[in-house]
Amino acid sequence: MQFIEMTGKVLAAMLSDDEMQASDLQTAGVTDDTIVRVNQHGDIEVRRENEWDVVGGLLGNYEERVKHATGRDWA
Repeated sequence: MQFIEMTGKVLAAMLSDDEMQASDLQTAGVTDDTIVRVNQHGDIEVRRENEWDVVGGLLGNYEERVKHATGRDWA
């Protein structure tokens, strides 16, 4: 599966009102410097010490929003 990686700060800035909120990210342990990734299904995964942990998902046009926010493509 392909992903686009970013920081928690970038993720928080691109979220829509109907998706996770800043408080949800904090509860999931996501800070501005946390490494996160989004897969092509819109799942948000957080890098933990020795694994990736799914903490939520993105809705509607997330593919373009993720690419625009990060300047990256799926890898």
